[in-house]
Amino acid sequence: MRFDIVSAVPNLLNSPFEHSILSRARKRGLLEINIHDLRKYGIGKHKQIDDYQYGGGAGMVMMAEPLDNCISELKSHHSYDEIIYLTPDGSVLNQKKCNQLSLNQSLMLICGHYKGIDERIREMHVTMEISIGDYVLSGGELGAAILVDSITRLIPGVLNNESSALLDSFQDNLLAPPTYTRPAEYKGRVVPDILFSGHDLKIDEWRHEQSVKRTQERRPDLISSSEE
Repeated sequence: MRFDIVSAVPNLLNSPFEHSILSRARKRGLLEINIHDLRKYGIGKHKQIDDYQYGGGAGMVMMAEPLDNCISELKSHHSYDEIIYLTPDGSVLNQKKCNQLSLNQSLMLICGHYKGIDERIREMHVTMEISIGDYVLSGGELGAAILVDSITRLIPGVLNNESSALLDSFQDNLLAPPTYTRPAEYKGRVVPDILFSGHDLKIDEWRHEQSVKRTQERRPDLISSSEE
């Protein structure tokens, strides 16, 4: 799967993609990530990419021309299933959206910065807008890293055990059940006997019951939404 990420501060994105699962996926050819420095498309000798907003008000806005030139050049070389703008006023990212996006082959991510991007870019190029939560970050780079991570782990072959992703929290609108590893007893707290039974069906039933219980206690809104 291919990601092209457009950023005003590309160095923010180096570390998340150079370690752990994402790094291994890249080395195995399952994931391609290209980070594009918007400054290269900046205007004038100072490579300007932002300007004051019309109508006044605090905060700078990312200019249309640099973004348009960058996006248009990328589109001239590659076909994208979606061009996604990371913005607080986009639809909130959830597991269902990650599952859907993992079926694509090529995505472009536009990282907002400052007070956002010129609205005309959204009208001309953006096909999907995503927020990672109801809060505001300094820019879209961290949101882009989260989006790439959440999608990549769903790509077949990325995880050593492909069924692992299917048992994550939020699949089927349930939180994941409790998990344990060695030792069997730690500071007086013991692992539930059922997990030593070797009876796969009963273990699966126990885990489902625990998922439902945990979801009811911690995120009852998830159960409510699944019933609508």
